Amino acid sequence: MRFKIALATFAGLWMTAFYSAAGAQSPVAASRSALDGVYTDEQAKRGETVYAQECATCHGASLEGMDMAPALSGGAFLGNWTGTTVGDLFERIRTTMPDGNPGKLTRPQTADVVAFILKGSKMPAGKTELPGQTEVLKQIKFEVPKL
Repeated sequence: MRFKIALATFAGLWMTAFYSAAGAQSPVAASRSALDGVYTDEQAKRGETVYAQECATCHGASLEGMDMAPALSGGAFLGNWTGTTVGDLFERIRTTMPDGNPGKLTRPQTADVVAFILKGSKMPAGKTELPGQTEVLKQIKFEVPKL
């Protein structure tokens, strides 16, 4: 019996390490959706300010993308991120942006920018701010809003 418990524990730890190292989305089902109002309007407004200072030079003032930087709203953006989690988007921004100074933004600033991007993607605002903890954000599915 102890062997089975040890084997199950090892398998769980291995899968967690594998998915983390591969940067892949964990097979754990997300419990909420970005369509559930996971950010506030105030947070998106703060995110718009950070975005204008740190992101707009490359991604455009209206999230439209420029030159080599992809759009952060619209059909192509939604198509690329649907099926992932808000945590995946958060981590991409947190660890790779801004270009030339990755990791410059704090976790709260990154959450604010993600809120602004969600608003730009027509995701509804809610009453609770988007947190800055990746583990929590990985439980929120990124889905396409019904227009």
